[in-house]
Amino acid sequence: MAVKKKATTKRKTTTKKKAAPKKKAAPKKKATKSNTKKPAFGGYAISFAGRKETVEQVFGNKPIAPSEMTKKIWAFVKSKSLSNR
Repeated sequence: MAVKKKATTKRKTTTKKKAAPKKKAAPKKKATKSNTKKPAFGGYAISFAGRKETVEQVFGNKPIAPSEMTKKIWAFVKSKSLSNR
């Protein structure tokens, strides 16, 4: 007797990637534009308008560190009463 062979079927082996869960859209903020100028952060407002001093007059002719620049700027602002405080 002849033996019957089983019919074999090939299975497709594909890898399915799981779709990433959709994130909910963040609610949009309403854009508000105003023509008023915001006050300076921290409450300080410094105005150098109309000043005739040069950088060399404020800092000097020699190279200095940024920390020294800050100290000299604030000394200049305080001596000339340029801030609102």
